[in-house]
Order: sequence, then C-alpha cells, then structure tokens
Amino acid sequence: MKVSIIGAGYVGLVTGVCLAETGHQAICVDVDKEKVGKINQAIPPIHEEGLAEFLRKNVPVRLKATTDLHQSVVETDITFIAVGTPFDGNQIDLSYVREASKQIGESLKDKQVFHLVVVKSTVVPGTTDGVVLPILEQTSGKKAGLDFGVSMNPEFLTEGQAMLDFMNPDRIILGGTDERSMNMLEQLYAAFEDTPKLRTNTRTAEMIKYASNAMLATQISFANEMANLCSALGGVDIVDVMRGVHLSHYLSPKTLDGKRIQAPISSFLESGCGFGGSCLPKDVKALIAHGEGVGCPMPLLRAVIETNERQPQQVMRLLRRHFDSLRNTRIAVLGLSFKPDTDDMRESPAIPIIRELLAQGANLKAFDPAANKEARKLFKDEKFVLSDTLEDALSNVDAVVLVTRWEHFRDIPQILEKVNSKALFVDGRRMLDKRSIARYEGIGL
Repeated sequence: MKVSIIGAGYVGLVTGVCLAETGHQAICVDVDKEKVGKINQAIPPIHEEGLAEFLRKNVPVRLKATTDLHQSVVETDITFIAVGTPFDGNQIDLSYVREASKQIGESLKDKQVFHLVVVKSTVVPGTTDGVVLPILEQTSGKKAGLDFGVSMNPEFLTEGQAMLDFMNPDRIILGGTDERSMNMLEQLYAAFEDTPKLRTNTRTAEMIKYASNAMLATQISFANEMANLCSALGGVDIVDVMRGVHLSHYLSPKTLDGKRIQAPISSFLESGCGFGGSCLPKDVKALIAHGEGVGCPMPLLRAVIETNERQPQQVMRLLRRHFDSLRNTRIAVLGLSFKPDTDDMRESPAIPIIRELLAQGANLKAFDPAANKEARKLFKDEKFVLSDTLEDALSNVDAVVLVTRWEHFRDIPQILEKVNSKALFVDGRRMLDKRSIARYEGIGL
C-alpha cells in the first residue's frame, strides 16, 4: 500500500521506515527541510538503534521524505497524522493536529477514490471523532465513512528500541468509525499476522494509549515511594525488597519446562531518580487535566506526578549527606538523556539535577554517550563542561552522580579504581553493585 505520514518526528519517522521495511511505499512529510534532506540521504535525524540500517535499506526505493503534504496525500492510500501534541499545563495543544487535518482535508478535494486518515498522535479521548473528523469533512467537502475513512491507531514505541517494538508488536489497536476503515488499516498490518489485533471505536483506542502509559508511570512512582521509605527506615535496601517482590509469580512466572522468567513489566518496578521523556510525564498530566475537565478528579495519577517531580531531590539529599556545601565541589553527572539508547532529553531528571547543582555553586562536568549535542543546545546559557569520554568525566572529581542507566556505565568501578579516585558515587538508578565502589550511595539504600 502507499502511505503518507504527516510529521517526521520520532513516531512519524519510525512508522514510515518500518512500514517501508514491511514492503509498503512510505512518504514522510515534514516542514523541516533539513530533516527531510537527511532522511532522503538515509542519514538518521535522531538517535535510535537500527534506524540507520533501515534507512539505508529503504531509501529511496520504498521510503522518501518531502515537504509537499498535498501531493503526498494525493499519491497515497492512507495518511497518518503523527504530529506533536505538547501539554501546556492545562490541556494538550492540538494546534498541529488541527493544522494537519485541515491540510489533509484540502488535499482530499483532489482525490476521487476512498482515502483513509489515521490519527497516530497521542490525543485525549474524543479528539479523533470530535476534532479531526469534523475538520476533514469541512475542508474536503466530503463525508466520513463514504468518501474517506477515519481511524485511530496508537503507538506503543519505547525510545531506544522503537524499531524493535514496531517490527515485533505486542498488540495493534485498530480504532475506527466504520468497518471499511478498520479493514483497510488491518490490511496495512497484514505482515503482523500473529500479533493480537483489537478492533474498537476511536475513543477507546485513544484511552488505551493513555491508560497504558499511566500504568507504567504509576509503577515507577510506586517503586520510588517504597525506596524513599526504605531510606527513611534504615537497614532496608530497596534493591533487596524489589528482588523479593519480583519473585512473585505475577512478575516471574514459570515456563512449561519449569524455568522462571522475568516479566518485562518488572523493569518499571525499580527505584531511581524519576521518569522523563516525551510520553509518560505529558500523558499522565494530560489525562489528569482531561479527567478533571469532565468532573472526574484523578488523585492517584496526581500523586504519581508529584512523587516523580520530587524524586530528583533524592540525589541532592544524598550529596548533602557528605558535603556541608556544594559550592566549588567538583561533581560529574553521568547520563543526560531521559533513558538509555536515545539522545532525547525531554523531561530528563538530569535537567533539574544539573540546574540545582549549578545554583548551589558546584563545579560541574557531565557526560552522555548520545545526548551531549542536545545538552549543548538545552544548556547553552549555563556554564559547565561536557566531557567527550566517560574517563574524562570521572577524572578529578569529588562526587559522581549517575542519572541514566547506560550499559556504557557498567565500567565505572574499574575506571574509578584505575584513576585511583576516592570520589563519592551517587547511584540515581541503583544500577551498580553497592559493594563495587568504596564510597557508594544509592536511592532507597
């Protein structure tokens, strides 16, 4: 099938590349000419495992990028809306969704055959039916369900393994307003014949996405609240507590041959300095606002966010245990992206930690295997050193703070020993063995 994707950001680009990989003809549409140029040269505009290989395989045979939205819609059978939906503190901003819908509708005037429009962006329940569909009908002069179809197909991609997630989906949600639209969308995903596919209405499809992310965020904040209690009690280590919790058959079931396996969901029941990224914080806040807007307060989710926003302060608390003042203290912050295997720094716990350390007068160094470039843009007005190597970051410091769980950081104990460092190590992710470093502090310890 021929598919156009409006928005070549993280979700849109991964969708386009992976649909091309499964044999479809895909066109990524974006207003950013530089990004469009990179895609057409098979150069990844974002850091994502496997993206470069898929671009090389599919550009320009099955994948291309353009700024021409109108022609892309006219030339294709299906158009995805994969634009951003930022949260402004009160509600999600649908201006990009509205503009994309308007331009798609205007393009549909020039189509004589049935065309399917699919919302891929994360939007609150009611958006597809109440915002996108009316705009498409108004601007095209055509009727949904008759001249064109409207569907909602949420994404469940984890940054750092998005290509793997798309090519090996655990579920495909087909939200539609009519059978023809859902049949067409299911045909698009025919390559994933063994994947469970759930047909539902668009509102339910929208809600499934939010409920999924809210569940994950709740688990993280639960683990962090338990970790903070362990710290307050003394003599209890959250790592040992969670090992015991993970042994539950809910989290480590037995296979048919009697072996225990760890359920992937258990990775969200680990303590740390808070969750970030473009999805969990934004989506939970948006769901809280949306619930309150219809007269349904969300006290549990509000507590999830409040716990998360306080969590970076646990790192500061551990530092203050060992230093009367942080002024002129030499500190290295390791990990700037909100999670490993990505350069995305949106809502990263590293941001408030770095700003608090700078405000207290620390002499700061920082390092990330992928996000240094993003950090230079984000912190362009703040003065600290961005190290090019882990070894440089660990040299001549009084304290080290680990924020992101990069596998690259497994070598920290050996490097500290090599440079004969007596630095305090604050493990913001409880990633390393507490016995592997002489001066070790960790959240939940």
